[in-house]
Amino acid sequence: MMKKTEQIGWMWYPGDMEIYHGMLQNFSREERGYNWPAYWHTDGWNHRVVFERTLELEEETVFTVHARGIGNVTLREGGKDRDINVNEVKYPLEKEVKAGPGTVTVSVLTGNIQGLPCIYVEGEKIHSDPYWTASNMLDTAPAGWSPLFADLSSDPETVPYKSRSVSPAGLENRLSLQENSGVLVTFTQVVNGYVNLEFTGTEGSPLVCYGESEKEALDEEWCYYFERNVSDGTIGTRRAFRYLFIKGVTKDQVQVSAVHTYIDIPVKASFRSDDELLNRIFDTAVETFRQCSGMFFIDGIKRDRWVWSGDAYQSYVVNPYIFFDPEINKRTLLSLRGNLGIQQHLNTIVDYSLLWIMGVWHQYQMTADLAFVRDIYDKAADLMDLCRKQTNDLGFIYGRKQDWIFIDWANIDKTGTTAAEQVLLVQAYDVMARLSDLLEKDGSVYREAKTRLNENLLKYFWSEEKGAFIDSYESGKNHVSRHANLFAVFFDLVDEERQQKILDNVILNDEIPAITTPYFKFFELDVLAKTGHLEEVMKRMKEYWGGMLERGAVTFWEEFDPAQDEAAQYGMYSDPYGKSLCHAWGASPVYLLGKYFLGVKPASPGYKSWTADPVPGFFKELDAYVPLPEGRVHIVLKNGEFTSEYVPDTEE
Repeated sequence: MMKKTEQIGWMWYPGDMEIYHGMLQNFSREERGYNWPAYWHTDGWNHRVVFERTLELEEETVFTVHARGIGNVTLREGGKDRDINVNEVKYPLEKEVKAGPGTVTVSVLTGNIQGLPCIYVEGEKIHSDPYWTASNMLDTAPAGWSPLFADLSSDPETVPYKSRSVSPAGLENRLSLQENSGVLVTFTQVVNGYVNLEFTGTEGSPLVCYGESEKEALDEEWCYYFERNVSDGTIGTRRAFRYLFIKGVTKDQVQVSAVHTYIDIPVKASFRSDDELLNRIFDTAVETFRQCSGMFFIDGIKRDRWVWSGDAYQSYVVNPYIFFDPEINKRTLLSLRGNLGIQQHLNTIVDYSLLWIMGVWHQYQMTADLAFVRDIYDKAADLMDLCRKQTNDLGFIYGRKQDWIFIDWANIDKTGTTAAEQVLLVQAYDVMARLSDLLEKDGSVYREAKTRLNENLLKYFWSEEKGAFIDSYESGKNHVSRHANLFAVFFDLVDEERQQKILDNVILNDEIPAITTPYFKFFELDVLAKTGHLEEVMKRMKEYWGGMLERGAVTFWEEFDPAQDEAAQYGMYSDPYGKSLCHAWGASPVYLLGKYFLGVKPASPGYKSWTADPVPGFFKELDAYVPLPEGRVHIVLKNGEFTSEYVPDTEE
């Protein structure tokens, strides 16, 4: 946590930067020559903000206010309140101002119609620090800030990408699927950035097709990204790809390179064992997570490039085992949530609203940052109120006409109210009660709602005959899927007797349709691990994620069905290349290994205390680092003996 005496850089109304960049992110989708802004409601940021700071100065000092936007600086000397005894003078932005000695209040009005109104205060005594407030003319709160924009030279309106040059692994003369000649360009890893081309001896302007897979790049008709009439230079659109097909040239007529762009979030985790497949799974999961982590956690880097709350929930959980970076969690939570007065579920999905509330609790458990809980509590309560307003007489939440009950890409009976949603609602009530307790607020309404809902959940959705939760009691089908049952064990909402029945009748029952998305494999394997089935977890992890590696994956996919024909493996959403081949919810093996096999877990909020209890019997040799807030734990297995050592972060 930053001390209150430290300088913090650029400042804005709290949440504005995240909403501003979230909108830019959710407007970045491109598909087959057209753009596709996210289809849900997007809150806007404030376009005029007043920043204010009062100080007691022993001597005269000077300061300058830099800003994005227009406005002015008001200096009031002699007191804080506007009265006849206060000397009040206005100054332009970007000009040096003298102040003091005595009581001084600096007030900065900044307006920005098209961009983000923000300021950077430069000076020895008067500068950007955590004591500034920001007002949007309705509410006043501590000013927002981010370590990403700590320097005057940084630009809060621009994503601070770093870049590195990438050379292709090979160029090959090939025919496209439409039997047109050209060059297939292959990169070893996924590139998320820009293509540089230089042609010699060509006539006309070639077509460039992009692909996550070779097959997609060679398909001129159906590839997601293409660029017509290209010439020498950099193609100025940021895209994700591993392959390029350049139509109408030979490999001797073109030089190709690329620029990969990224937010620099250091990876603190590593894993090396005697099991090479497991090493590859770990490394590929880390690469997948890195690619999908930037200003925010996004779903995938090619197709949507949107910030989805359900995807982000898993990223909050995985983050401590790869980055241990609380800032990307905060940016993502604030971007998703938007402003007070919410009327639509996050991403239009009911379960994603409930998972967002749980994400706030994960952030607290990771950081013990009570100030963040205090800042975001009203937005959590506001979202919880939206959910409570659409519950029926039994307390069950239902989907309105404009809502999407998602849960997973699976055959779930969603007639009427759905069991999986009710389990999430029980947990959301529990989280709101705990957040209320942290802030010494009255959380009784949430505890009472949780108790009543849990009783009705068991009464209406639990089937003694099935020994499991059914999806819907209203349809009469008594259909059992894995999802509600996994949630119930994952969130510890059932007693040991019911938990064992769920394990026997659902989770370990091959007659129940298998999970095919890494999204729900996360919940399934977590449940198996926490109930002691580590051998089964290891087996399934190797089969499922190892199965993607066998098919050539260099990052993990949005969905994988081992029974699917390889010719159709890239298809989803009735689209031959609709499946994301680099999807954030594919990174959970790192979390499973770190938490359950290496045994690193927080024992108190913010990892004030933690455990490292690796499980014997799965490795012969091991050398791994698992992140902690200000360091890492180094775990080594050699000659049959585990050792663990805390290694603090070193300053560069």
